[in-house]
Amino acid sequence: MENFAKAADCVKISLEEAKISIDSETESSFSINENTAAPGSRLLEKAPTYGQVDTLKKRKTEFADDVIKEFSSCGEDIASKKKLDAEIVPEEKGSGDDEGISRKRRLETDDFTKDKPSPGDNTQKKRKIELEDVPEKQRNLEEGHSSTVAAHYNELQEIGLEKRSQSRIFYLRNFNNWMKSVLIGEFLEKLRQKKKRDITVLDLGCGKGGDLLKWKKGRINKLVCTDIADVSVKQCQQRYEDMKNRRDNEYIFNAEFITADCSKELLIDKFHDPEMYFDICSCQFVCHYSFESYEQADMMLRNACERLSPGGYFIGTTPNSFELIRRLEASETESFGNEIYTVKFQKKGDYPLFGCKYDFNLEGVVDVPEFLVYFPLLNEMVKKYNMKLVYKKTFLEFYEEKIKNNENKMLLKRMQALEPYPANENSRLASEKVDDYEHAAQYMKNSQVKLPLGTLSKSEWEATSIYLVFAFEKQQ
Repeated sequence: MENFAKAADCVKISLEEAKISIDSETESSFSINENTAAPGSRLLEKAPTYGQVDTLKKRKTEFADDVIKEFSSCGEDIASKKKLDAEIVPEEKGSGDDEGISRKRRLETDDFTKDKPSPGDNTQKKRKIELEDVPEKQRNLEEGHSSTVAAHYNELQEIGLEKRSQSRIFYLRNFNNWMKSVLIGEFLEKLRQKKKRDITVLDLGCGKGGDLLKWKKGRINKLVCTDIADVSVKQCQQRYEDMKNRRDNEYIFNAEFITADCSKELLIDKFHDPEMYFDICSCQFVCHYSFESYEQADMMLRNACERLSPGGYFIGTTPNSFELIRRLEASETESFGNEIYTVKFQKKGDYPLFGCKYDFNLEGVVDVPEFLVYFPLLNEMVKKYNMKLVYKKTFLEFYEEKIKNNENKMLLKRMQALEPYPANENSRLASEKVDDYEHAAQYMKNSQVKLPLGTLSKSEWEATSIYLVFAFEKQQ
C-alpha cells in the first residue's frame, strides 16, 4: 500500500503544519454536568467537570489536506469539545465497613492482590529476585531510548502493600487498574461469544505481571508475557510461579516469558511454538515507547497484530496526543502538570508524527521519555496487518459507559478505585491541597447524597484524563 511506503517520509510533517488552531476563549475550571443516573443505579452521574484553569471553551482543529489524504480519512474526532468529568460516586452502605474505606485496608484488587503461599511452600523465598543475576544493561539492546526505558523499569524497586496504600497516587493507580480490568474483561467476553476453544493471549509490555490475575480470572489457556525490562520479566515470572504454587485448586493458564524490545525484535523468533497464534494482544501503557521512528512503531505493531487469529483483538491504553498538545498549547511554558505528574516537551509547535519526544513523570512510578502517538496514524498503520478499529475512547468516555454496569460498579469499589470523601476521623485525604476536593464539596452542597462520596482529587483526575483506551479487530 502506497500509504505505508510513504509513511517513513512523514516524520517532518507536524501538527503545526496540519494547521492546529486554538481559540483562546476560556471557561471556569469546574462545572456540574447534569447527567442522570442509570435506572436502578445508586451511582450519581451528576459530576463536577475537570478542566485546566484556562480550559479552552472552543477549540477548532483543522488538519492539512495532504496529511488527511496521506493517511486515508481516519474518521478521528480531533476537536473533541467534551469536558473531562471528575465523577463522584456515593459509597454504598452495608459493606461491612461502617467507617468507609480505610487507606490501609487490605486491597481486593487484581493488581495488588498479595499471593500467599500455602504452608510448607517455599515460594516466599523465591519472591525476592536476585538482581545481581540481571545484567546492568541488557546486552541485546542498542544504546539509546530503548536502554533508557529498560534501565528505568529495571531499577524500580518492588514496594510492599502498606507503602503502596500510603502512596499519593494510591487511588489513581487503582482507578487505572480498574480501567484495564474492565477493558480486558469486555474483550474476553466478546471472544467467548465467538468461540468455544481455549484463548491465547500476548501481553506486550507485561511489566511485573500486574495483569496476571486478570488473565487467571478470565480463564485463558495460554499467556505469553514480554517486556523490555529483564528484572520486570523475572518478577512477572516469579509472580506467576507463586500463583501456580498456591493450593487453592484453581485452574491457571500455561505461560512463557520473554525479555525483548518489541520495537526492534521479532517476537515470533522467540516463541516456544513458532506456529502460535493469539486471540488477544494486550498493550497497556506501552505503545508510546515505540513511536520513536516509523520502523520501530511498525515492528511493535507487527508483533502485536501479525499473529492474531481472525476475529482476535489488539487492545490497550495510551496517552491521548490531542489532549497532550491541547494542554501544552494552553501552557505558558513547554511543560504542564501538577504535583502528581508533569509532561515536558522540547518545544511547542513542532510535533512530528514519529520521534516527538516528551518527558513524562508520574510520582514514584514513571520518569522516562515517551513519544507522541498520533492516533489517526496508528489507526492507518494497523491496516497493514488487516486490523479494523473497534473503538477509541477517552478514559472519561470509557468510564461513563462502563460504570453503568453493576458488576463494574462493584469491582470499582472492591478495587478501591475512588477515594472516600469526606475522610472519616481515623483517616485523612490523599491530597492536602485546600481546593483539591472543591468539586466534591460543592457536589455535597447541591445534592442530597449518602456519604461518603467516591471521587479522586482534582490533581489525580487531571493526570488520568490524558489517556485513552483502544481496540482493533483482526479481519478475515
